[in-house]
Amino acid sequence: MTTTPTATRIAYQGEPGANSHLACTEAFPDAEAVAYPTFEDALAAVKTGDTHFAMIPIENSVAGRVADIHHLLPGANLYIVGEHFLRVRHQLMAIKGADIKSIKKALSHTQALGQCRKTLRDLGIAPVPEADTAGSARIVSESRDPALAAIASTLAAEIYGLEILRSDIEDEAHNTTRFIVLAKDPDDAEPEDGPVITTFLFRVRNVPAALYKALGGFATNGVNMMKLESYQLEGTFNATMFHADIQGHPAERSVQLALEELSFFSTELRILGTYLASPYREEAARAAAPPTGTNGNHG
Repeated sequence: MTTTPTATRIAYQGEPGANSHLACTEAFPDAEAVAYPTFEDALAAVKTGDTHFAMIPIENSVAGRVADIHHLLPGANLYIVGEHFLRVRHQLMAIKGADIKSIKKALSHTQALGQCRKTLRDLGIAPVPEADTAGSARIVSESRDPALAAIASTLAAEIYGLEILRSDIEDEAHNTTRFIVLAKDPDDAEPEDGPVITTFLFRVRNVPAALYKALGGFATNGVNMMKLESYQLEGTFNATMFHADIQGHPAERSVQLALEELSFFSTELRILGTYLASPYREEAARAAAPPTGTNGNHG
């Protein structure tokens, strides 16, 4: 997010100190971050007006998509008004006085354990899945057991009075989670505000080559589709919903034409929001680009 509202309450799933809490403090430094036990509770808080926004993780560069969110978004009736990328840094923490050699088990969320698999194996520490990272830190703090550790954020270590034994133990340096910011009412960016992302859901007609034809308009109109994911609906293997991100604004003629063609071959199309692209996207693209003046040849 590039604009930070004041006097704002923002919901997140997890306990204080979770990575979602950290994302809230980064994107909304002056807001009150409010913890909720489940994604459904965090989304409902926005719907009822208890909070202005919800900060919800949607995908991770190592672990992939957060599957639950794709099933919750269609029924949430909320709108995406921003995105935030959090560089995930996992800390191995224990009660004060514990030693790395005394640690037998590490508690954390399944994804966090998977993202630190190599480090845990090298240290001979057994992974123990828990509901979330910050909750694991709380459990370790309450246990007072020097054989237990948690994998969580620096913020969690501060909140629960734990000592960090090893810093940044994630296996991949690029470990980044993308969050979307959801609101009760749409607040679309304007085309002139800068690079924008439009996110939408659609379901294609049950006819041959429907998906191919539905997506053809984006290619012929030069619209960059940055993400396309499918997931099953209603407990069947026939009803498939697609979640897509494109670069561009629905007010642009090229995007209008592409969405019109998509609609013709779809039984459902719902735009979830048009919002400013995070500056992280450009930074990541620059970092991945080859040095100027090189063409990849070495001889």
